[in-house]
Amino acid sequence: MTGPESEGTQVRRAVCPGSFDPITNGHLDIISRASRLYDEVYVAVMINKSKKGLFEIDERIDLIRRVTAEYGNVRVEAFHGLLVDFCKQREIPAIVKGLRAVSDFDYELQMAQMNNGLSGVETLFVPTNPTYSFLSSSLVKEVATWGGDVSHLVPPLVLAALGERLRGD
Repeated sequence: MTGPESEGTQVRRAVCPGSFDPITNGHLDIISRASRLYDEVYVAVMINKSKKGLFEIDERIDLIRRVTAEYGNVRVEAFHGLLVDFCKQREIPAIVKGLRAVSDFDYELQMAQMNNGLSGVETLFVPTNPTYSFLSSSLVKEVATWGGDVSHLVPPLVLAALGERLRGD
């Protein structure tokens, strides 16, 4: 074995959770920054059976894997249930979340405190790059549905997949 574990030190792991329907440049910004801070970064794609997404879970996972391949230390997996259980199963002590605005903080602080209380998992808040401070998957889908240009908001692979899906190809 080579690397940090062979030297008796623990691998530093974190998770970036979300629905990623679709993944945006804002998501990628947070994932890439986390990948520089941690040895392994899991992108946990949330399965919400009560909510129909534009892309199926397998499609989202494939897109995320393809657009994060360059980082080398990012793993992409689906999850349902409590995020803290996902973390416990993989020995992940930290959740990395991007914050766009104060309104994000109010909600995310409550979630962070609940997650810590349930399992001791810490949440690290990373301020979003100002370029992406308004960006959300929902907004991308809405603008793209009406024919707006979202090419600067998503990776090229995602732009192509969005076009195919919205045209019904």
